[in-house]
This record gives sequence, structure tokens and C-alpha cells, in this order.
Amino acid sequence: MLSFIGINFTAIEFAHPEFFFILPLPLLVIWLTPIYKQKKASVKVPYFARLVDVTGEKPQSGAVLLNRNNLQRLITLISWLCIVTAMAKPEHIGAPITQSKSARDLMIAVDLSGSMSVEDFTLNNNVTVDRLSAVKQVLGDFAKGRENDRLGLILFGDAPYLQAPFTSDITTWLTLLDESEIGMAGPSTAFGDAIGLSISVFEQSQTKNRVLIVLTDGNDTASKVPPVEAAKVAAAYDIKIYTIAIGAPTAVGEEKVDLAVLEKISYLTNSASFQALDSEELQQVYREINALEPELFDSVSFRPRTSIHYYPIILVVIIYILSLSLVNFRFYLNNRHLTNRKSFTALPSAEVEK
Repeated sequence: MLSFIGINFTAIEFAHPEFFFILPLPLLVIWLTPIYKQKKASVKVPYFARLVDVTGEKPQSGAVLLNRNNLQRLITLISWLCIVTAMAKPEHIGAPITQSKSARDLMIAVDLSGSMSVEDFTLNNNVTVDRLSAVKQVLGDFAKGRENDRLGLILFGDAPYLQAPFTSDITTWLTLLDESEIGMAGPSTAFGDAIGLSISVFEQSQTKNRVLIVLTDGNDTASKVPPVEAAKVAAAYDIKIYTIAIGAPTAVGEEKVDLAVLEKISYLTNSASFQALDSEELQQVYREINALEPELFDSVSFRPRTSIHYYPIILVVIIYILSLSLVNFRFYLNNRHLTNRKSFTALPSAEVEK
């Protein structure tokens, strides 16, 4: 594998290869443009032949063509090749890099109606807490296990509110969940409108795997769109809705959970409906959802491109500096040789005068 100073020459591509078409340009200039001529003053003398005999110089033609030697031609050719190569912008193609990102957007909608304050949930340590506190604790464990998914959060009561758009920052998502309080969205339950808001958020997402998990402990009492109708729209957008009923099924009034509606919603969206009466059952629900909706990944592979157009420019500069140094060195040697020769010629004349 050809390589030099860490560059693999077999992995080089040109961003603008069309510039190589101008490589023959100097030849066209030589063929089509006239030879450069320059006028110089001269002196006519009647004794030219005697002057030639005295000086020993040979007469030459009046027009003198300056021709480069082979080394000069080679330097010119290399410099032109380097300039054109730099204009073509060579790029070094690095080794493939594969990145994995989430292929699923997971929205969680939490009911914050007044009935979520009922303390009928028992944690694993036999401590009884209100329904929202139990939901927060179990959701925290669930979210930590979905680090590769993009999570969103909707809180709903009288109306739904987007608390957190889809994000991969699980820590921030958990903070926003912990800051939610009972009644902050109103005392009623707008279950259908929460589904409608999630549809709007999913429309802005490019991920095709869309899942909505809804936790509620009462029937819908404040929605402008009935939950079943909202679920039909969600199904048209390929959104799965997992419904989780929280609280005792024997409750009455607004606190009564309409299990038939929740099951109908899950059926329409090709998902599942669950019921959790305590913290252990709620954890089991999330485990089943994890099994039904395993984490998905989209692999994105790319090869980094690094421009190396400056290498040919550096080479031209080095050639120029070396050539200039060589010319100056030869000029110095010639001047020194000429000075020594004049000194050697003038020495016998001085001795004769003595």
C-alpha cells in the first residue's frame, strides 16, 4: 500500500478533477504565442574584425533565443503539475466510521389530574405513596433503560402540554419529569387531546418507529377530540399507543378508568393495554413494553474527508527555494572565479612597471 507521511495514496480522491483538463495549457501557449523579443542598443565600430582578434570573442547572430536546460524544464513541469493538482483539491479518504443512533421516538404522556394524588400505590419497600410519585419512580427506571431512544414527555390535565420534546438527554428528561406536580395542568383529564398533541409532535420527527405510552387514572372528561377518534388518526400516522390504567377499577366518577376505551385505543394502533394497581405491577408493565418494543438502531457509516491540497503548494515553494538558492550559489561561484582571474591577470603588469 503506497503511503507517505501518513497519507495512503490509494485513498485519495479529487474534489474538482475537471481542473486536470488545463494541464496542456502551457503547450498551447508555446505553440500559439510568438517568441518574446527585446530590443537592445548596440555600438558600431569600423575596426570590428581587429576588436574580435584582440578580445578573442566569437561573433554571434543578432537574435539570441534563451533556451532552458533540462533541469529548468523539469522544475517547470513539476511546478505546473503541483499547481494544477492543488487546484483539483485532493482529499484523503479516511477509514470508514460507523455511528449508531436511535431509530425510535418514544413519547410518554402522564396524567396530572387531581385523582393522581390518591395514595394507594405501594412501593417495593412497603411504603405507600401517591400515584404520581409511583409513576415517577418507575418511569425513572424505565427511562434509564432506554438510553438509546429519543424520549418525549407530555403532561395533561385540562389540556395537554409538551414538557419535553424528543431528546436523547435522559438526565434532562428525568429532571423535567421530577418537576411535574399534580394539578399543574388542571384537575380534569384531556386524554384525547394528549393523543392529538403527540401526533403533532411525531409529525416533526423523521423516525418511522413511533410509540406513545399513556398513563391515566381516570376517564376522559375535557378533550375536544374523543380518544378513540384521536387513536384512529394516530394509527394513520403509524403511531403505536400503549395505554396504562392506574388505580383501582372500582373507582367511580371522574376517577373511574374507562378500560374499554383504553383497550380500543390500543387495538386500533396495533399495540397493547395494561392495568397497574401497584408499583410492582407498573414495573411489570414496563418490562413487557420493553420486550414488545426493543431498542432499535440506525447505523450511519461515512468516511471522513481531509483536504491535502496544501501539500502540492508546499512542494512548489520548496522547489522554488532550492532553485533560487542554487542559482545564487552558482552566481557567487562565477563572480568569485572572475575576480580571481582578474587578480591573476593584473599581477604580471604590476611587476613589469617596477
